[in-house]
Amino acid sequence: MAATGAALYLFVTIHLLGNLQVFLGPEAINSYAAKLKSVPEIVWGARLGLLATVGLHILTTIQLMRINAKARPTAYTKKANSASTVASRTMYLSGPTIAAFIVYHLLHLTVGSAHPQYSETDVYSNIVFGFRVWWVSAAYLIAMGLLCTHLRHGVQSMFQSLGFNHPLQTPRIKKFANAVGILYFTGFASMPLAALTGFLPPFFERL
Repeated sequence: MAATGAALYLFVTIHLLGNLQVFLGPEAINSYAAKLKSVPEIVWGARLGLLATVGLHILTTIQLMRINAKARPTAYTKKANSASTVASRTMYLSGPTIAAFIVYHLLHLTVGSAHPQYSETDVYSNIVFGFRVWWVSAAYLIAMGLLCTHLRHGVQSMFQSLGFNHPLQTPRIKKFANAVGILYFTGFASMPLAALTGFLPPFFERL
């Protein structure tokens, strides 16, 4: 769980940094996308590796759920949840929800079948026009909220699983995990909000 989570965290980081280039203008992000497409062996290798990692992450989650169920076959009479957080208690729910959104997100901005005016080469316009549909942006913001909540708890748990659970280090890890959740959500949320408010104008309006 920790190893696959770390790999997915790395992907989310790279994905966010790449997408934030939309604020540098059409030339920057379109050039970035073109460079990625020019090396299909790397792109498809990364996609297949990511798919395998997600599959292992889901499989590990199912295994842990079964282990937990066997460890406590009888439910608590009264559960106080004094030590757990909302993030930890909703991990099993946020994971499948995020997975379902990723399928739509791929159809929307990668495949283009769910996009109103998709372009193979103009990634900038795909983002701007895609997020100018308010309900798409709303769904994206909700999904990113769940992702960053999932990520926040996952980062903290990852360090704990790798043996960094220590009275001195744990408070620092918690602060780092909180910062990751807030910063990543801010980064992902900035794109649909910028498109909705007109901060990111369509390409023809920039000419």
